[in-house]
Amino acid sequence: MVKATARACYSLALLACSNPRLSGGTCAFVVRSNSYFLYNPQQTRLTGNTHRISRPFSSSSIVTMSSNTKIDVASNLDEVRTNIAKVVSKEEISTIDVQLVAVSKTKPMELLLQAYEAGQRVFGENYVQELVGKVAEMPHQDVMWHYIGPLQSNKANLLVKSAYPKLCVETVASIKLANKLNNAVQLVLDSSEKEDGEPQKLDIYVQVNTSGEDSKSGVTPGSQTLELSKHILGNCPNLHLVGLMTIGAPNDTSCFDVLAKCRDDITTALELSTPLQLSMGMSGDYEQAIAHGATSVRVGSTIFGARDYSNVKK
Repeated sequence: MVKATARACYSLALLACSNPRLSGGTCAFVVRSNSYFLYNPQQTRLTGNTHRISRPFSSSSIVTMSSNTKIDVASNLDEVRTNIAKVVSKEEISTIDVQLVAVSKTKPMELLLQAYEAGQRVFGENYVQELVGKVAEMPHQDVMWHYIGPLQSNKANLLVKSAYPKLCVETVASIKLANKLNNAVQLVLDSSEKEDGEPQKLDIYVQVNTSGEDSKSGVTPGSQTLELSKHILGNCPNLHLVGLMTIGAPNDTSCFDVLAKCRDDITTALELSTPLQLSMGMSGDYEQAIAHGATSVRVGSTIFGARDYSNVKK
């Protein structure tokens, strides 16, 4: 089988292979030359339209799965961690501490607990109601929750009240939302018993739209990113600006370079003593993201399998 991969192709294969109505329960993601197909062994030919891919995937992204296959979360986590370590070693990256956020949206607590038993402590969620429910259901207190979906300002109080201080919000893309989160933390602090020392700040990332796509959230690189970062540092005492986050366009590693440049420009303009972190890269491109400077990657389907959105709570 030819090496294959591209985030869009990978996601399509996961979706089709996990949907019995599309695949008959089992299928394989097959690549010939630079075209990919979904193969159904119940049929005698490759099905669906062919699609061109612009560049090869890594071999780790070739997909074969069944709708009835039990997900081995621990083995998947081990493979992702091994891949991260290989990239760090190959690129001679100065820091070996690349954070892995296991994106568990739509996944049952059973799978999160499997990941926890395998040493995972940082989980990512896209929907407020789902994250709130999982915080209450999770029996372990040393878990950190990263909110990585679009956040409406009217849900900021609920999110912070439910998960702070074990919370990081990676999708701050406006001064309004930053202010809402800052005020939400203050409400929690005002209603809780005073403790010695400075209260813990809420970790946040500024989301940057590095691809310029209308479908993507985030401030534009340049002045908007600088303005929002400056506002948070100067006017939101309950927030800790950890870094910058982007989703980027599929198969476009230039988005990673754009985010890295934003980080460098902000570090210089605001005279930061510590450079901001970079959250970028997902299941299909986390290895490339690390090679381009990511200090945090968000990996979901590679660890937990294809997602089912039918019963998701938003």
